[in-house]
Amino acid sequence: MGRTRVTLADVAAASGVSVTTASLVLTGRARELRISEDAERRVRSTAQELGYRRGVLVSGPRPGPSRTIGFVLDTVTSSGLAGEVVKGAVEAAYRHGFMLFAGETGGDPGLERSLVEAMRDRRADGIVLATTHTRAIAVPERLHHGPAVLLNATAGARSAIPSVVSDEEQGGRSAARLLVDAGHRQGVHLIGAGPGSYDVPPHSIAAVQRLIGLREVFAVAGVEVVSAHRCPRWTPEDGYDATRQLLRHHLPKALVCFDDRLAFGAYQALGEAGLSVPGDVSVLGFDDHPVASWMRPRLTTIAMPHHELGVQAVEVLVEMLGRRGRGTRPPLIRRVPMPVREGGSVARPQP
Repeated sequence: MGRTRVTLADVAAASGVSVTTASLVLTGRARELRISEDAERRVRSTAQELGYRRGVLVSGPRPGPSRTIGFVLDTVTSSGLAGEVVKGAVEAAYRHGFMLFAGETGGDPGLERSLVEAMRDRRADGIVLATTHTRAIAVPERLHHGPAVLLNATAGARSAIPSVVSDEEQGGRSAARLLVDAGHRQGVHLIGAGPGSYDVPPHSIAAVQRLIGLREVFAVAGVEVVSAHRCPRWTPEDGYDATRQLLRHHLPKALVCFDDRLAFGAYQALGEAGLSVPGDVSVLGFDDHPVASWMRPRLTTIAMPHHELGVQAVEVLVEMLGRRGRGTRPPLIRRVPMPVREGGSVARPQP
């Protein structure tokens, strides 16, 4: 009986690293891609001890499915929001009998290309490419060489790669209905974007779509937006400054903040002006950022469905793998509903 062939997965498992990390080390890109010296030494010594030879996986005819999915993310998976996305993806992959290997790029396009290439070279059945902020992206060339899904992103140029994104228009409609149902018809102001459909931060797909949803419901209900304050960045400082500027000219009844961090800044400006939330001013946010749960009263917000986004990205990829060779494709965009997280920041307007 012949000697069992040592695979890259064997080296990775024995070294205590991911297959992607092992691949990058053994292709000489460890230093370039900031892999620790300790991990590099472990991988190289383990490969030598096991007798691993590069190239055996990519020579000869292609074997059957590897039952692996590559997941490339532009931020660290240990952060709360990104972690929920990856958790959802891992759970969905496991249910379908796949292993998921995640790599982080830190927003570095070169590292993104390298990770996609490494996962293709290691014969991942498909790849999910995820971004933290919803935006149009330039798709790495190797992503077109097999089944792939964009998560929280759309292709900047014409592409057949499907996308999984939050249903931001539905989120905007939900936000508007919360205020309308609470009785708000006057004194509504926007913090972060608007009033025009494209008066938004650069490349912000989410802001445009949230505006569309808001305006749709407000138009039917007869709500007139008194003012809108575009913020180039959605930070607490921007929310604070925009609200202070607003208070110089108006006494608002409700603020729609396009991000919870903007709402955090708005709370501070309202408090300094002697105005209470929601007694004097109702405040509404988007994203369900961790800061929302620390605000008092707890912020009512339209949540980004991070866990479900991860789940759906894998579901779309598995559908593609099942349809491979049949000439059919899933819809180019799958929109995931944004749930309402009720807090205590919206109330009926006072006379």
